[in-house]
Amino acid sequence: FLPDLTRLASGSSTTNLPPAISYFGAPKASRAHGKNCYCGHMEEFSLDPKLEKDTYFVANIGLCRLLLMDDSRFPWLILVPQRGGISEVHNLSPLDQTMLTFETVSVSERLKTATGCDKINAAALGNQVPQLHMHVIARFKDDAAWPNPVWGSGEAEPYDQQAAHDFIKNFMADF
Repeated sequence: FLPDLTRLASGSSTTNLPPAISYFGAPKASRAHGKNCYCGHMEEFSLDPKLEKDTYFVANIGLCRLLLMDDSRFPWLILVPQRGGISEVHNLSPLDQTMLTFETVSVSERLKTATGCDKINAAALGNQVPQLHMHVIARFKDDAAWPNPVWGSGEAEPYDQQAAHDFIKNFMADF
C-alpha cells in the first residue's frame, strides 16, 4: 500500500532528521520532554473507547489505524494516527503531519475508486472524541444526508458482520 515513506514514519521520533527539519514550526514547549515532544517521549497509543465501539478494524496502514464506521448508509472510513495523547494535527511531528496527509489522500483516492461516489468528504473534528482522527466519507447525491453533513442525519444503520467484512475485503483488494 505505502511506498518507502512508511519507514520514515514508523516511529514517533524525528531525531534522525537534521535539526532544521526536526523543529520546524515546533513550539518551544514541545521541544522539552513532555507529553508531545518530538523526541519520541510520548504517551502510549490506545484507541478511544467510542471509536473502538463504533467501528470495525480495517488495517494498520503506516502511521494510522484504519477503521470502518459502523453506519452502512455511508462508506465511511476513519484514520487514527497511532500516537498517544494527540488531539490536534499540530500536536503531531512535522513528519507525522506529512504521513497523515499522505495516508488520508491515499485512502480518499481508494474509497472514490471503490465506491464510484460523487464526492469525498475528509475532516478532523474531534468534538465528541478528542483523540485525533480523520473522517473520510464517500458521498453520493442520493445518499441519506446529501447535500448536508452526515453528522446528525438520522439514525445510524449498523452493518451486519458479513456486509462489513465484504466492504473491507473489497476496499483492501488492490491496496
